[in-house]
Amino acid sequence: MNLYLRYFDRETLVNSVDEALAFLGEIEEIGMNPMLENDIREYVASDVFYPKRYKIRPRVYFIIIKTEAATMQDFKEKKAVHAPVAGAAHDRAASPIVNKLNEEKYGWYEGVIDFKRVLMVPGTGKFQYRDTHFVARVKAESGIDCYYRIVEHLQERVDNRSQFPSAKGKNFKFFYLGQAK
Repeated sequence: MNLYLRYFDRETLVNSVDEALAFLGEIEEIGMNPMLENDIREYVASDVFYPKRYKIRPRVYFIIIKTEAATMQDFKEKKAVHAPVAGAAHDRAASPIVNKLNEEKYGWYEGVIDFKRVLMVPGTGKFQYRDTHFVARVKAESGIDCYYRIVEHLQERVDNRSQFPSAKGKNFKFFYLGQAK
C-alpha cells in the first residue's frame, strides 16, 4: 500500500508512513506534532480507503490517499484504483433494502413516513420544522412506488419547504397488505 500526499502544488507518492511524515515535516506551514503524527499512523493502519483531509488553517488542507499505484504516473492515470473489499460495492448497490423497495408486487401497501414538516408558530408568525409521522394505505406496484405516491400526496398538502427522507432510510417503512382487486 502506497500513500499519495498533496499540499497545494507539492505532492509525492511514498511507500511508508515514515516517508509520508518526513515529507510533511519538510513543509513548515503544516506544523507536524505528535497528535497529527498519531492520527496519520492510525489512518494508514485502518481499513478505511477514503482520502483523508487535514485542516491547516481556514480553507487550507493537505490530503492523504491510500493507493495501489507503484508510480506517480500510474496514480495520475488511475491505473491502480483500490479494488473494493470482496463484494462491498456490489452489496451496497444491491442491498436487501433496495431489492425489497424495487420488488414488483401489485397491491395494497401501508407506508409509514417520518418527515420534517414546516409549520407556522401562531404567536410569532415564524416558521419551524416539526417531526411529523404519517401513515397511509395506497395501491402501488412496489415499495418505492408506495413511497413516491405518499410523498406526492404530501407535497400537495404541506409547505413546500418540508423535508422528506430517503426511501432507503430508517424514516420510511412499508408493508405489503395484499393483492388489489
